[in-house]
Amino acid sequence: EIHIKEPIEKEVNPHLLPGELLLCEANMVYKYIQEDGSNRGTYGKLICTNFKISFLDEDSASDDNEPQFKNKIIGENDITLQCVDQIYGVYDEKKKLLTGQLRKYPEKLIIYCKDLRVFHFCLRYTKEEEVKRIVSGIVHHSQTPKLLKRLFLFSYASAAPNNTDGRNQTVMFDTLEDWRDELERTKGNVKYKVVVTNEGYRVSEKLPLYFVVPLCVSEENILKFQGRGIPIWCWSCHNGAALLKMSTFPKEQDDNTSQMQKAFLDGIFRTISNPPYELLKREDLSSSLPSLQDIQTAYTRFKQLFLIDNSTDFWATDVKWFSLLESTNWLEIIRRFLKKAIEVAECLERQHSNVLLIEESATDLCCVISSLVQLMMDSYSRTKSGFQSLIQKEWVTGGHSFLDRCNHLHKNDKEEAPVFLLLLNCVWQLVQQYPPAFEFTETYLTVLSDSLYVPIFSTFFFNSQHQKDTNMTGESLKTQSGPFRFLTVWDWSVQFEPKAQALLSNPLYAEKPKPDKSQRKTTRFKHQRQLSLPLTQTKSSPKRGFFREETDHLIKNILGKRIGKFIINSSDEPHNSFREFYDSWHSKPVDYHGLLLPSIDGPEIKVWAQRYLRWIPEAQLPGGGTIATAAKILDLMEEVQSLQVKMDEEHSQAVSRDVQAVPMLRNSARLSSLFPFALLQRQSVKPALPTSTWKDLEDEDDLVKRDDEFVDLSGDIS
Repeated sequence: EIHIKEPIEKEVNPHLLPGELLLCEANMVYKYIQEDGSNRGTYGKLICTNFKISFLDEDSASDDNEPQFKNKIIGENDITLQCVDQIYGVYDEKKKLLTGQLRKYPEKLIIYCKDLRVFHFCLRYTKEEEVKRIVSGIVHHSQTPKLLKRLFLFSYASAAPNNTDGRNQTVMFDTLEDWRDELERTKGNVKYKVVVTNEGYRVSEKLPLYFVVPLCVSEENILKFQGRGIPIWCWSCHNGAALLKMSTFPKEQDDNTSQMQKAFLDGIFRTISNPPYELLKREDLSSSLPSLQDIQTAYTRFKQLFLIDNSTDFWATDVKWFSLLESTNWLEIIRRFLKKAIEVAECLERQHSNVLLIEESATDLCCVISSLVQLMMDSYSRTKSGFQSLIQKEWVTGGHSFLDRCNHLHKNDKEEAPVFLLLLNCVWQLVQQYPPAFEFTETYLTVLSDSLYVPIFSTFFFNSQHQKDTNMTGESLKTQSGPFRFLTVWDWSVQFEPKAQALLSNPLYAEKPKPDKSQRKTTRFKHQRQLSLPLTQTKSSPKRGFFREETDHLIKNILGKRIGKFIINSSDEPHNSFREFYDSWHSKPVDYHGLLLPSIDGPEIKVWAQRYLRWIPEAQLPGGGTIATAAKILDLMEEVQSLQVKMDEEHSQAVSRDVQAVPMLRNSARLSSLFPFALLQRQSVKPALPTSTWKDLEDEDDLVKRDDEFVDLSGDIS
């Protein structure tokens, strides 16, 4: 049965941003709703601009039933050109990857997105000329190499009025004062200094204009070695120990140069290891952590688990979920980075040693580890403004090559690696293990990961501060010429209304430490799905969630594999002092404003469900998950705020403007467990898979067979 909405009668005009130009369009395009493998869908217009690909139907013209968590820049049927991962054409029911010039045009178009959405468009009823224009236009503008100045970032900056305050208490670390304030905040100004040697980028184009080095490092040596081999300060611990990073010297050097560099390094290391400095421990991250290629390979495999074409494909992969998840190696990579960060924290906290992170460029793995260490040890980094300032310091001004690592220009696939996304996955592990310690939510992290592909913000679209500064000048599309005024991603009002922004803040954030009342065994939300690899074989309830009890032989087969590598006491068992430090911390009550160490044993490292499963209806629990609890909490907060307003009105007519909007969830009786990105879309249906596995499971009263339950989160059960 094919369910078809009639073609739209009224013209639907696209919503274009300043500087956005319509490049090509096609009418009578049929968009499939690929929820259950049927051919249900709707007719509309498919357009391509210099910013996005967009599908317009009659629903696009109405504001009815708008989602509560609506992005003002990117609509439900919008895909930014940078968000397109791969495009496939369907020819006689066969999929073919589309790149470059096309000789034959497909009857169906499948677009896989980097935020894991999948769009299916049928072009059978579209005029042939329009099919050629739209398909070749989409492939050309989203897949072929482009110049930096061709990014929509520049078109938008030259055309949009810049009347927003982009700082929002976020320290941008682009001035001398920002670095001096950070040194003072961390009490690092006794042993370290801010240098201005790189003003005009005369030392290195990769280094920021201002950075911090030990007092013993002379500006002469910084210039002499072009910033390489120089310990650069990241952060100072409360006990005086500091976290430093250093890029290595080029490998191919003549003997004289190598000896000179070695003598310089030995002198630096000896100085930093003596008073007033602490002992120095060197960590060569390139040899102790997975390479960028390993990270890219693992993530490429991992994301395929979630780029699902239809319901049948999803249920087919569910049977072998554990083995597929393990084979990607993605969770193991997350575990290894968290483990390394704990090792560094142990050196700083217990051994009172300086730690020097060493990497070839010091702009990839160094960024991940230094950020994680600061999140674990500095409670300021766990506030929203503190976390944003941390990203600015370690990643944006720190010289992480966002343009290359995200492959925004499609110039070199070999440089692509999801390093920043790896950090967000690691941070999510901490957030879900210790929710009260963080001022921001997992929704905030998910939105931040999506913002990687929105080219109206400069934050994630340059390789260095130098590249941004040298591309700041340009002529406007219309009148004046002058410096571009780029937006920063930290101004969330550009993307979300206040009520939607409220979902980015954690209502249960513990603003003041209460160690006497803290309990080590905090109540954690039970995971409704098996999103981590098992540690030991246990008897599960037949209703344990979507990833239900597989057949016994499958479980035994998985557990028979070398699961040991996901456990901390495996072949790469850390030294005794680390194990003692790790176990000792986990045996004590948690101070949410003190040191935080993540649990990294096998099952504790989980899949970030909200980000990776949010577009898959089969993975949603109606009225379930943490949203049911959150709804009650937000209702209570709203009641408290209304009482507070009444009390304020008794004393003054002016209502405090600092009261943050609370999202209204009370009337949303059938929210999905993956709210706010996916509301409940439909009931689950039984997969059409004639396999023996499903026959074995036919008697189970699980999610596949039973109807969705109606859950009233407001408490008014009728």
